[in-house]
Formats: sequence, C-alpha cells, structure tokens
Amino acid sequence: MSVPSPAVTRRQVLAALGVGAGAAAIASCSRSSSGDGRIRLAMFHAPESKLNPLTDGLKLTRWSCAESLTTLNADGDAQELLATAWKRESEITWRLTLREGVTFHDGTALSAENVAAALTFAATAAKPPRVLDGVKLTAKADGKDLLLTTAAPDPLMPQRLSSPQLVILSPAAYPSSADGAIDPVGHGTGAFILKQANGSSGATLERNDKYWGTKATAPGIDVTYVPDGAARANALRTDTADIVEAVPVAQVGNIDKNLLHEVATPRTSTLYLNTRSGPFADPALRAAARNAVDPAALIKTVFEGHADSPVGLLGPAVPWAAELRAWKKETYPGASGAAATGKVPGATAAGTVPAGTAITLASYTDRPELGEMVPLLAQQLEAAGFKVTQDVREYNQIESEALAGKFHAVLVSRSTVLDSGDAVAYMTADFSSSGSYSMSGLHDEKVDAAISKAAATEPGDERRKAVMAAEQAILASGAAIPLAHERVIQGEAAGVSGAERDPGERALITSATTVKK
Repeated sequence: MSVPSPAVTRRQVLAALGVGAGAAAIASCSRSSSGDGRIRLAMFHAPESKLNPLTDGLKLTRWSCAESLTTLNADGDAQELLATAWKRESEITWRLTLREGVTFHDGTALSAENVAAALTFAATAAKPPRVLDGVKLTAKADGKDLLLTTAAPDPLMPQRLSSPQLVILSPAAYPSSADGAIDPVGHGTGAFILKQANGSSGATLERNDKYWGTKATAPGIDVTYVPDGAARANALRTDTADIVEAVPVAQVGNIDKNLLHEVATPRTSTLYLNTRSGPFADPALRAAARNAVDPAALIKTVFEGHADSPVGLLGPAVPWAAELRAWKKETYPGASGAAATGKVPGATAAGTVPAGTAITLASYTDRPELGEMVPLLAQQLEAAGFKVTQDVREYNQIESEALAGKFHAVLVSRSTVLDSGDAVAYMTADFSSSGSYSMSGLHDEKVDAAISKAAATEPGDERRKAVMAAEQAILASGAAIPLAHERVIQGEAAGVSGAERDPGERALITSATTVKK
C-alpha cells in the first residue's frame, strides 16, 4: 500500500540537509532515461562475504540469480522450485525429485550429484548456514533423486531447503578446499546471470535467455550498494535508481508518496542483552532494562508511526501468533515504559540498578532507524540508573564483536522467519545454547527445552503452539527486549512494474519486473 505523506518533522529536515553529500555514493547507478529497460537497484547493505551464498544468499534470490530447491507461499508452506516433489521415507530421510531440463549459467546440467555436493559443502562449512543450526545433514544422489538424511527427525526439511543460504550453484562455484571462497559469478540457475561482483560497490546482471522458467522482461540489473539512507532516498528522488530498498522513515516526507510502498514484515527491532558477562548476566538487571525502555516513544519519534508496537518476538506479520500467545492481549513489558501492566509468565522481577552501572550499547547505521533509536534508548536506560556508552557503526564492523560478547547490549533488526519461513530456525540461532547468532549468549535450560520441542513438532497447529511456548521462555529469560515490529518502505520509480513487495524479504526483482521510461 502507498505510504501517507506526514507533516515534515524537524528530524526530516535535518536528514534532508545531508542528502547532497550522499548523492555521490549512487553516481555509478545513474543513467539517462534512454529506455534501455535495465533495472537500477539501490540496496542498503553491501555483501558480508563477496556474495558467498552461505551469508549473502538473500541478495542472490532478490536478484532472481540463484535458486533453492523449494520456495515458500504466504502461509510458509514449501512449494516446488528446483525440486518438484518430496516425501519422507523415514523419520530421518527425505527423498526429493529434481526439476528436469535445468542448466546452470555456465551450461552445466542440474543433477542429483551436484545438488548433493552443494548441500554437503554448506552443511560441512566452518560456519554452516544458520538454517542448519542443530541439523546434521547428509546429502547423496540416488539415481536421479536426492536423498537427505538427518541425525534426528526433522519435520521442517522442505521449508529449510527454501532458505536463500541454501541456493544451489554449479559445481564450478565451489572451492576445492574448505578454506576457499564460493564464487557465484556465472554459476546460478535463475532468470538473471550474475556477470560481475564489484566488491562493496555493486554488481551487474544480465538476462538469462536459457532460463528454464519464464524469461525475464528486463535485459539486466545494475546494483549499487548504498548504506547511507539519505543517499538511497535521494537516488529515488532524482531518478538515479528505479528500485530502492529500505527508504528511511526520515525521508518519507521528502518523496512523492506515489513512489513509496509500505510492507508489514516479520522483522522486529530487538534489544539483545549480553547474558554471558557484565551487568546483564544478572537476570534482575535484565528485567530492570526491560522495564526501563519505552517502545511507544521510540515508535512515535523514530518510526513516526511506521511500525507496530511490540507484542512479543513475533509481530502482526505472523498472524497466527497473537491468539496463541500466553499473555494474549496484555501489553508486553516495556511497551508503555515502566508502568506497563502486561506480564510475561515466569519473568524475573526487576532489581535496583546500582549507581554507576556501566554498559555499552551498540547498533549499526545500515538501518538508519536503529542508529536513531540508540541515543533515545540510552536516555531511557540512564533514567533507570545505567551509565551508557554508545557504539554505532556499519553492520560489518560490529557483527564479529557482537557475536563475541564485546557489548553489553546490541540493538538489531531481525527477520523472525527469514531462514525457513518458520520461527524455530531464528530462535535456535539467536537464543539456544548452541546458536550461531547468539548476541545475547543465552544458556537457559528452559529455553533450550522449549526450542527443542518446537523443532521436533510436525508443521501445523501443534508446532505453532510450541513456537509460542518457546517465545514465552525466551522473553521470560530477559535476554531479548522487542521494541518495534517493522514495516519496510520500498521505493519504486515511476515506470516500474512487477517488483515484488515481499514480507519475507526474499524476492524483489523477478522475470516480471520491468522499467519503462
């Protein structure tokens, strides 16, 4: 839906003053309106690791460059893509039928052998994809079919295989040794061929005229990475980009509302508290922080209403969650500050903050709203007695430190169902004792047990109930404080049609996306 044009605020005016300085960042994206039909895309986030699909697969799927074995429908159910059928042969074994007639961009034919090799590489990588957390996956060919085996029963395997981190590339993309780099250039199966990957500046893609599915209408895509939000907005305003990811809320009042489209997403801005060491190793101080924050003020001031109040980890974009939540329609603590009436069953009572308790609060600038929330959060925490040092940088500069527990609190934006369309993978990665994205460093037996139960439950109503029980256990631990359920604002220039407005943030440019000038 189109975004209403609010009155311009002082913050928006200040943000607009910095636009000119950022314009140079997208200069390489510009071209004359010559009608060549190429799509100019301004993305907010540069690759983490040279477009390695194990970390950057989302970009490859948003460009329709690489594909996974399955995809997801709006309800999170697995649908065919490179695999056309699957069945469970035993509690730990799945058999998949692969699509015939598919070739990689380098001309190699898709086969059970090279799919098995791709999945084996991912499963045995030094840092496996988060979607495989807790899953010991073995893949092998059985004639034309693919056999997948797990150490323990995994009812969610078809959904896991939809993850952008598990896109299938040509055998030539994979290094001969484990310490080598995966090369996605020219090795996908999608409607566009990745021709050039220009580090942290951008990428170039051309139409795949031999695509197995519907051929792309656009002749190609020119990608520019623009971490500065004002510069991205300016690219849309000045017609130097056709599609712009994540237009900052601060820029909404400066852009033609007809070019902006707001999409509710399962993404939540969440404050992760370091439970490993420092003040927040004490559950009572975690509870004190929880009660100190005022999400309503953050949503009003920073998001200017373009976000939903926190009701838990899973927001309104996961529609079934509300009715299964233990505290039902009560307000999550912190949603209206310390006076909030809602209660998380089993949560630790807040303690008094000792005078001078020092904490470091970190976040990143790639999502401008996070950086803007930090000083406001710091004020709220200081009002409760904490002494706060702020550390806000680009995401690539803070991730390793955050995962190593170098900060006491980290404000992040997380898609709660991104990896598999199911919240269990996210909960496992972020909050289990063995999680690979555990910025809170949580080791809680109740949380581990709840997540394990959800992971072992078959998809359907019972699994959803188990997921919500796990959400309750996580919130009761105090390791995570939800602050806002986000909506993404996507910019599309006049003449753009067929761009995906995907709540799951997996798809963006497809075969149907066109630009007319």
